[in-house]
Amino acid sequence: MNRNLYLVILIFLIFFVCSFLTNILGPIIPDIINSFHLSLTLTAFLPFSFFIAYGLMSIPSGMLVEKYHEKTVMLTAYVLAFTGSLIFALFPDYQMALISLFLIGTGMAMLQVAINPLLRVAGGEENFAFNSVLAQLIFGSASFISPQVYTGMVHHLKSAHAGLNSPLANFAKLVPQNMEWVSMYWIFSVVAILMFIIVLLSRLPRVEIPDEERIGIWKTHLELFKNRIVLLYFLGIFCYVGSEQGISNWISKFLLDFHGLDPQSIGARTVAYFWGAMTVGCILGMLLLKLFDSRKIVIAFSSLSMLSLGFALFGSSAVAVYAFPIMGFFYSVLWSIIFSLALNSLEKHHGSFSGILCTGIIGGAVVPLIIGWIGDLLNLKIGLLFLFLTLGYILSIGFWAKPLIANRTIYKS
Repeated sequence: MNRNLYLVILIFLIFFVCSFLTNILGPIIPDIINSFHLSLTLTAFLPFSFFIAYGLMSIPSGMLVEKYHEKTVMLTAYVLAFTGSLIFALFPDYQMALISLFLIGTGMAMLQVAINPLLRVAGGEENFAFNSVLAQLIFGSASFISPQVYTGMVHHLKSAHAGLNSPLANFAKLVPQNMEWVSMYWIFSVVAILMFIIVLLSRLPRVEIPDEERIGIWKTHLELFKNRIVLLYFLGIFCYVGSEQGISNWISKFLLDFHGLDPQSIGARTVAYFWGAMTVGCILGMLLLKLFDSRKIVIAFSSLSMLSLGFALFGSSAVAVYAFPIMGFFYSVLWSIIFSLALNSLEKHHGSFSGILCTGIIGGAVVPLIIGWIGDLLNLKIGLLFLFLTLGYILSIGFWAKPLIANRTIYKS
Protein backbone atom coordinates (compact mmCIF):
# COMPACT_ATOMS: atom_id res chain seq x y z
CA MET A 1 0.00 0.00 0.00
CA ASN A 2 1.35 3.45 -0.88
CA ARG A 3 1.83 5.67 2.13
CA ASN A 4 0.55 9.23 1.93
CA LEU A 5 2.88 11.78 3.54
CA TYR A 6 0.45 14.63 2.86
CA LEU A 7 -2.32 12.86 4.77
CA VAL A 8 -0.02 12.05 7.68
CA ILE A 9 0.92 15.74 7.93
CA LEU A 10 -2.76 16.70 7.66
CA ILE A 11 -3.67 14.33 10.49
CA PHE A 12 -0.87 15.76 12.65
CA LEU A 13 -2.26 19.23 11.90
CA ILE A 14 -5.72 18.05 12.99
CA PHE A 15 -4.25 16.75 16.26
CA PHE A 16 -2.61 20.14 16.77
CA VAL A 17 -5.86 22.02 16.14
CA CYS A 18 -7.85 19.67 18.41
CA SER A 19 -5.48 20.38 21.27
CA PHE A 20 -5.34 24.12 20.54
CA LEU A 21 -9.14 24.34 20.84
CA THR A 22 -9.51 21.85 23.70
CA ASN A 23 -7.05 23.00 26.35
CA ILE A 24 -7.46 26.78 26.36
CA LEU A 25 -10.13 26.72 29.10
CA GLY A 26 -7.69 26.47 32.01
CA PRO A 27 -5.83 29.73 31.31
CA ILE A 28 -8.98 31.76 30.65
CA ILE A 29 -11.08 30.50 33.59
CA PRO A 30 -10.10 33.40 35.92
CA ASP A 31 -11.12 35.85 33.17
CA ILE A 32 -14.43 34.02 32.67
CA ILE A 33 -15.15 34.19 36.41
CA ASN A 34 -14.36 37.90 36.46
CA SER A 35 -16.34 38.73 33.30
CA PHE A 36 -19.49 36.76 34.18
CA HIS A 37 -19.23 36.97 38.02
CA LEU A 38 -19.45 33.19 38.43
CA SER A 39 -19.09 30.87 41.39
CA LEU A 40 -16.59 28.04 41.07
CA THR A 41 -19.44 25.55 40.53
CA LEU A 42 -20.98 27.56 37.69
CA THR A 43 -17.51 27.97 36.20
CA ALA A 44 -16.97 24.21 36.32
CA PHE A 45 -20.04 23.70 34.14
CA LEU A 46 -17.99 25.14 31.24
CA PRO A 47 -15.52 22.22 31.02
CA PHE A 48 -18.47 20.00 31.93
CA SER A 49 -20.32 21.13 28.78
CA PHE A 50 -17.25 20.41 26.65
CA PHE A 51 -16.27 17.03 28.05
CA ILE A 52 -19.76 15.64 28.49
CA ALA A 53 -20.17 16.10 24.73
CA TYR A 54 -16.74 14.55 24.20
CA GLY A 55 -17.67 11.51 26.24
CA LEU A 56 -21.20 11.01 24.97
CA MET A 57 -20.20 11.26 21.29
CA SER A 58 -17.29 8.80 21.29
CA ILE A 59 -19.28 5.64 20.55
CA PRO A 60 -21.85 7.29 18.20
CA SER A 61 -18.98 8.94 16.30
CA GLY A 62 -17.43 5.55 15.63
CA MET A 63 -20.73 4.34 14.23
CA LEU A 64 -21.02 7.46 12.06
CA VAL A 65 -17.50 6.88 10.70
CA GLU A 66 -18.37 3.30 9.73
CA LYS A 67 -21.56 4.44 7.98
CA TYR A 68 -20.54 7.74 6.35
CA HIS A 69 -16.70 7.43 6.36
CA GLU A 70 -14.04 9.69 7.78
CA LYS A 71 -14.23 12.72 5.49
CA THR A 72 -17.94 13.38 6.02
CA VAL A 73 -17.57 13.05 9.79
CA MET A 74 -14.52 15.35 9.84
CA LEU A 75 -16.27 18.03 7.77
CA THR A 76 -19.29 17.86 10.07
CA ALA A 77 -16.99 18.17 13.07
CA TYR A 78 -15.45 21.39 11.77
CA VAL A 79 -18.88 22.83 10.99
CA LEU A 80 -19.85 22.20 14.62
CA ALA A 81 -16.57 23.68 15.92
CA PHE A 82 -16.96 26.75 13.69
CA THR A 83 -20.58 27.26 14.74
CA GLY A 84 -19.77 26.88 18.42
CA SER A 85 -16.82 29.28 18.25
CA LEU A 86 -18.61 31.91 16.18
CA ILE A 87 -21.79 32.12 18.25
CA PHE A 88 -19.77 32.73 21.40
CA ALA A 89 -17.50 35.27 19.69
CA LEU A 90 -20.63 37.17 18.55
CA PHE A 91 -22.68 36.73 21.74
CA PRO A 92 -20.25 36.33 24.67
CA ASP A 93 -22.34 35.43 27.70
CA TYR A 94 -22.42 32.48 30.09
CA GLN A 95 -25.37 30.62 28.57
CA MET A 96 -23.92 30.93 25.09
CA ALA A 97 -20.58 29.68 26.39
CA LEU A 98 -22.24 26.45 27.57
CA ILE A 99 -23.83 25.88 24.15
CA SER A 100 -20.61 26.83 22.36
CA LEU A 101 -18.44 24.44 24.35
CA PHE A 102 -20.90 21.57 23.88
CA LEU A 103 -20.80 22.07 20.10
CA ILE A 104 -17.00 22.35 20.03
CA GLY A 105 -16.67 19.28 22.28
CA THR A 106 -18.93 17.28 19.98
CA GLY A 107 -16.82 18.28 17.00
CA MET A 108 -13.56 17.37 18.72
CA ALA A 109 -14.92 13.95 19.73
CA MET A 110 -15.90 13.23 16.13
CA LEU A 111 -12.44 14.24 14.91
CA GLN A 112 -10.57 12.10 17.43
CA VAL A 113 -12.55 9.00 16.49
CA ALA A 114 -12.14 9.61 12.75
CA ILE A 115 -8.43 10.39 12.53
CA ASN A 116 -6.89 7.52 14.51
CA PRO A 117 -7.75 4.74 12.02
CA LEU A 118 -6.97 7.15 9.18
CA LEU A 119 -3.48 7.68 10.59
CA ARG A 120 -2.84 3.94 10.54
CA VAL A 121 -3.77 3.69 6.86
CA ALA A 122 -2.06 6.90 5.71
CA GLY A 123 1.19 6.28 7.58
CA GLY A 124 1.24 2.49 7.40
CA GLU A 125 0.35 -0.09 10.01
CA GLU A 126 4.02 -0.75 10.67
CA ASN A 127 4.54 2.93 11.60
CA PHE A 128 1.31 3.37 13.55
CA ALA A 129 2.83 3.13 17.05
CA PHE A 130 5.52 5.69 16.20
CA ASN A 131 3.07 8.02 14.48
CA SER A 132 0.63 7.77 17.39
CA VAL A 133 3.29 8.87 19.85
CA LEU A 134 4.38 11.65 17.51
CA ALA A 135 0.75 12.77 17.26
CA GLN A 136 0.55 12.84 21.05
CA LEU A 137 3.65 15.03 21.17
CA ILE A 138 2.12 17.40 18.61
CA PHE A 139 -1.09 17.43 20.65
CA GLY A 140 0.91 18.44 23.72
CA SER A 141 2.83 21.15 21.89
CA ALA A 142 -0.43 22.85 20.88
CA SER A 143 -1.56 22.83 24.52
CA PHE A 144 1.71 24.57 25.36
CA ILE A 145 1.31 27.16 22.60
CA SER A 146 -2.37 28.13 23.06
CA PRO A 147 -1.91 29.80 26.48
CA GLN A 148 0.99 31.81 25.01
CA VAL A 149 -1.26 32.97 22.16
CA TYR A 150 -3.91 33.93 24.71
CA THR A 151 -1.42 36.00 26.72
CA GLY A 152 -0.22 37.80 23.59
CA MET A 153 -3.75 38.48 22.35
CA VAL A 154 -4.87 39.91 25.69
CA HIS A 155 -1.79 42.15 25.91
CA HIS A 156 -2.22 43.63 22.42
CA LEU A 157 -5.99 44.02 22.67
CA LYS A 158 -5.75 45.79 26.02
CA SER A 159 -3.29 48.21 24.42
CA ALA A 160 -5.69 48.76 21.52
CA HIS A 161 -8.64 49.36 23.84
CA ALA A 162 -6.53 51.85 25.80
CA GLY A 163 -5.90 53.83 22.60
CA LEU A 164 -2.25 52.80 22.30
CA ASN A 165 -0.58 51.64 19.11
CA SER A 166 -1.32 47.97 18.51
CA PRO A 167 -1.13 45.69 15.46
CA LEU A 168 -4.58 44.42 16.48
CA ALA A 169 -6.31 47.81 16.58
CA ASN A 170 -8.91 46.87 13.94
CA PHE A 171 -9.47 43.41 15.39
CA ALA A 172 -10.06 44.99 18.82
CA LYS A 173 -13.34 46.45 17.52
CA LEU A 174 -14.77 42.91 17.41
CA VAL A 175 -13.89 42.18 21.03
CA PRO A 176 -15.69 43.70 24.06
CA GLN A 177 -13.55 45.88 26.29
CA ASN A 178 -12.38 44.07 29.46
CA MET A 179 -13.24 40.76 27.77
CA GLU A 180 -10.16 40.47 25.57
CA TRP A 181 -10.04 36.71 26.17
CA VAL A 182 -13.08 36.34 23.87
CA SER A 183 -10.66 36.98 20.98
CA MET A 184 -9.59 33.34 21.24
CA TYR A 185 -12.99 32.27 19.95
CA TRP A 186 -12.62 34.48 16.88
CA ILE A 187 -9.32 32.69 16.28
CA PHE A 188 -11.02 29.31 16.76
CA SER A 189 -13.69 30.29 14.21
CA VAL A 190 -11.08 31.13 11.60
CA VAL A 191 -9.06 27.99 12.33
CA ALA A 192 -12.16 25.77 12.08
CA ILE A 193 -13.25 27.17 8.71
CA LEU A 194 -9.70 26.89 7.33
CA MET A 195 -9.51 23.26 8.44
CA PHE A 196 -12.91 22.60 6.85
CA ILE A 197 -11.60 23.90 3.52
CA ILE A 198 -8.36 21.89 3.79
CA VAL A 199 -10.20 18.64 4.55
CA LEU A 200 -12.78 19.34 1.82
CA LEU A 201 -10.00 19.69 -0.77
CA SER A 202 -8.11 16.60 0.45
CA ARG A 203 -8.55 13.10 -0.93
CA LEU A 204 -8.85 10.61 1.91
CA PRO A 205 -8.34 6.86 1.46
CA ARG A 206 -11.00 4.31 2.36
CA VAL A 207 -10.18 2.79 5.73
CA GLU A 208 -10.77 -0.94 6.02
CA ILE A 209 -11.22 -1.82 9.69
CA PRO A 210 -10.62 -5.42 10.86
CA ASP A 211 -13.68 -7.08 12.40
CA GLU A 212 -12.14 -7.19 15.89
CA GLU A 213 -11.56 -3.42 15.80
CA ARG A 214 -14.99 -2.35 14.53
CA ILE A 215 -17.11 -0.27 16.85
CA GLY A 216 -19.90 -2.82 16.85
CA ILE A 217 -23.58 -2.54 17.68
CA TRP A 218 -25.10 -1.35 20.95
CA LYS A 219 -25.67 -4.95 22.02
CA THR A 220 -21.91 -5.54 22.01
CA HIS A 221 -21.34 -2.49 24.20
CA LEU A 222 -24.00 -3.58 26.67
CA GLU A 223 -22.39 -7.01 26.91
CA LEU A 224 -18.98 -5.45 27.53
CA PHE A 225 -20.36 -3.26 30.32
CA LYS A 226 -21.22 -6.48 32.19
CA ASN A 227 -17.50 -7.33 32.22
CA ARG A 228 -15.80 -6.25 35.46
CA ILE A 229 -12.48 -5.56 33.69
CA VAL A 230 -14.19 -3.21 31.23
CA LEU A 231 -15.75 -1.22 34.08
CA LEU A 232 -12.47 -1.04 35.99
CA TYR A 233 -10.58 0.36 33.00
CA PHE A 234 -13.46 2.68 32.08
CA LEU A 235 -13.10 4.13 35.57
CA GLY A 236 -9.33 4.34 35.01
CA ILE A 237 -9.77 6.54 31.93
CA PHE A 238 -12.47 8.51 33.79
CA CYS A 239 -10.02 9.22 36.62
CA TYR A 240 -7.14 9.99 34.27
CA VAL A 241 -8.96 12.63 32.21
CA GLY A 242 -10.72 13.93 35.32
CA SER A 243 -7.39 14.47 37.07
CA GLU A 244 -5.77 16.00 33.99
CA GLN A 245 -8.58 18.51 33.47
CA GLY A 246 -9.10 19.02 37.19
CA ILE A 247 -5.53 20.26 37.43
CA SER A 248 -5.22 22.19 34.18
CA ASN A 249 -8.58 23.97 34.56
CA TRP A 250 -7.90 25.18 38.10
CA ILE A 251 -4.14 25.94 38.11
CA SER A 252 -4.52 29.58 37.11
CA LYS A 253 -7.42 30.24 39.52
CA PHE A 254 -5.56 28.52 42.37
CA LEU A 255 -2.44 30.62 41.82
CA LEU A 256 -4.59 33.77 41.80
CA ASP A 257 -6.60 32.92 44.93
CA PHE A 258 -3.82 31.55 47.13
CA HIS A 259 -0.72 33.36 45.85
CA GLY A 260 -2.09 36.48 44.12
CA LEU A 261 -0.37 35.62 40.82
CA ASP A 262 -1.63 37.27 37.62
CA PRO A 263 -3.70 34.73 35.64
CA GLN A 264 -3.01 36.44 32.29
CA SER A 265 0.75 36.06 32.62
CA ILE A 266 2.06 33.74 35.35
CA GLY A 267 -1.14 31.67 35.52
CA ALA A 268 -1.32 31.14 31.76
CA ARG A 269 2.41 30.44 31.60
CA THR A 270 2.17 27.81 34.36
CA VAL A 271 -0.66 26.06 32.51
CA ALA A 272 1.43 26.17 29.33
CA TYR A 273 4.39 24.63 31.16
CA PHE A 274 2.09 21.95 32.61
CA TRP A 275 1.17 20.86 29.07
CA GLY A 276 4.72 21.32 27.85
CA ALA A 277 6.03 19.10 30.64
CA MET A 278 3.45 16.47 29.71
CA THR A 279 4.85 16.50 26.18
CA VAL A 280 8.43 16.03 27.39
CA GLY A 281 7.34 13.36 29.86
CA CYS A 282 5.81 11.43 26.98
CA ILE A 283 9.27 10.99 25.45
CA LEU A 284 10.69 9.69 28.74
CA GLY A 285 7.75 7.32 29.03
CA MET A 286 8.55 5.81 25.63
CA LEU A 287 12.05 4.97 26.83
CA LEU A 288 10.93 3.60 30.20
CA LEU A 289 8.41 1.28 28.56
CA LYS A 290 11.34 -0.44 26.85
CA LEU A 291 13.00 -0.98 30.24
CA PHE A 292 10.26 -1.73 32.77
CA ASP A 293 6.89 -3.44 33.10
CA SER A 294 4.20 -0.86 32.39
CA ARG A 295 2.44 -1.65 35.68
CA LYS A 296 5.53 -0.64 37.65
CA ILE A 297 5.63 2.63 35.70
CA VAL A 298 1.99 3.29 36.63
CA ILE A 299 2.81 2.79 40.31
CA ALA A 300 5.92 4.98 40.21
CA PHE A 301 4.58 7.81 38.07
CA SER A 302 1.17 8.07 39.74
CA SER A 303 2.92 8.19 43.13
CA LEU A 304 5.24 10.95 41.91
CA SER A 305 2.23 12.80 40.48
CA MET A 306 0.55 12.72 43.89
CA LEU A 307 3.73 13.93 45.57
CA SER A 308 4.04 16.81 43.09
CA LEU A 309 0.40 17.75 43.64
CA GLY A 310 1.03 17.90 47.38
CA PHE A 311 3.93 20.32 46.87
CA ALA A 312 1.83 22.41 44.46
CA LEU A 313 -1.06 22.76 46.90
CA PHE A 314 0.86 23.28 50.13
CA GLY A 315 4.12 24.85 48.98
CA SER A 316 4.96 28.51 48.49
CA SER A 317 4.10 30.38 45.30
CA ALA A 318 7.60 29.70 43.96
CA VAL A 319 7.16 25.98 44.66
CA ALA A 320 3.64 25.86 43.19
CA VAL A 321 4.57 27.33 39.79
CA TYR A 322 7.16 24.56 39.39
CA ALA A 323 5.29 21.71 41.07
CA PHE A 324 2.25 21.91 38.78
CA PRO A 325 4.34 21.43 35.59
CA ILE A 326 6.40 18.71 37.31
CA MET A 327 3.16 16.88 38.01
CA GLY A 328 2.34 17.11 34.31
CA PHE A 329 5.72 15.57 33.51
CA PHE A 330 5.06 12.52 35.67
CA TYR A 331 1.42 12.25 34.64
CA SER A 332 1.99 12.27 30.89
CA VAL A 333 2.80 8.62 30.26
CA LEU A 334 -0.17 7.21 32.19
CA TRP A 335 -2.81 7.71 29.47
CA SER A 336 -1.19 5.46 26.89
CA ILE A 337 -0.30 2.82 29.50
CA ILE A 338 -3.83 2.62 30.93
CA PHE A 339 -5.27 2.41 27.41
CA SER A 340 -2.85 -0.30 26.30
CA LEU A 341 -3.28 -2.32 29.52
CA ALA A 342 -7.03 -2.17 28.96
CA LEU A 343 -6.97 -3.33 25.34
CA ASN A 344 -4.45 -6.06 26.18
CA SER A 345 -6.80 -7.38 28.87
CA LEU A 346 -9.52 -8.47 26.41
CA GLU A 347 -9.23 -11.04 23.63
CA LYS A 348 -11.82 -9.47 21.30
CA HIS A 349 -14.18 -6.52 20.68
CA HIS A 350 -11.28 -4.06 20.85
CA GLY A 351 -13.11 -1.49 18.74
CA SER A 352 -16.16 -1.46 20.99
CA PHE A 353 -13.94 -1.47 24.07
CA SER A 354 -12.00 1.52 22.71
CA GLY A 355 -15.27 3.39 22.28
CA ILE A 356 -16.22 2.64 25.88
CA LEU A 357 -12.80 3.76 27.10
CA CYS A 358 -13.09 7.01 25.15
CA THR A 359 -16.48 7.57 26.75
CA GLY A 360 -14.55 7.66 30.03
CA ILE A 361 -13.39 11.09 28.88
CA ILE A 362 -16.53 12.36 30.65
CA GLY A 363 -14.27 12.33 33.70
CA GLY A 364 -13.03 15.64 32.32
CA ALA A 365 -16.58 16.93 32.78
CA VAL A 366 -17.32 15.50 36.22
CA VAL A 367 -14.11 15.91 38.24
CA PRO A 368 -13.59 19.67 37.64
CA LEU A 369 -17.26 20.14 38.58
CA ILE A 370 -16.76 18.28 41.87
CA ILE A 371 -13.65 20.37 42.58
CA GLY A 372 -15.57 23.59 41.89
CA TRP A 373 -18.49 22.49 44.09
CA ILE A 374 -16.17 21.66 47.01
CA GLY A 375 -14.32 24.92 46.34
CA ASP A 376 -17.54 26.91 46.77
CA LEU A 377 -18.42 25.04 49.98
CA LEU A 378 -14.93 25.30 51.51
CA ASN A 379 -12.13 26.57 49.27
CA LEU A 380 -10.37 25.63 46.04
CA LYS A 381 -7.36 24.08 47.79
CA ILE A 382 -9.60 21.62 49.63
CA GLY A 383 -11.49 21.00 46.39
CA LEU A 384 -8.27 20.05 44.64
CA LEU A 385 -7.57 17.48 47.36
CA PHE A 386 -10.28 15.39 45.66
CA LEU A 387 -7.66 14.62 43.01
CA PHE A 388 -5.85 12.38 45.48
CA LEU A 389 -8.82 10.00 45.18
CA THR A 390 -8.69 9.86 41.37
CA LEU A 391 -4.89 9.60 41.38
CA GLY A 392 -5.13 6.90 44.04
CA TYR A 393 -7.37 4.85 41.76
CA ILE A 394 -4.86 5.20 38.91
CA LEU A 395 -2.15 4.03 41.32
CA SER A 396 -4.23 0.94 42.11
CA ILE A 397 -4.23 -0.09 38.42
CA GLY A 398 -0.54 -0.90 38.73
CA PHE A 399 -1.38 -3.50 41.39
CA TRP A 400 -4.50 -5.21 39.98
CA ALA A 401 -3.90 -5.06 36.21
CA LYS A 402 -3.35 -8.51 34.66
CA PRO A 403 -2.99 -7.98 30.89
CA LEU A 404 -3.06 -10.98 28.58
CA ILE A 405 -0.06 -9.44 26.80
CA ALA A 406 2.57 -7.50 28.76
CA ASN A 407 4.62 -4.72 27.19
CA ARG A 408 7.83 -5.92 25.56
CA THR A 409 11.05 -4.67 27.17
CA ILE A 410 14.67 -5.07 26.14
CA TYR A 411 15.02 -7.70 28.85
CA LYS A 412 12.50 -10.10 27.32
CA SER A 413 11.71 -11.15 23.78
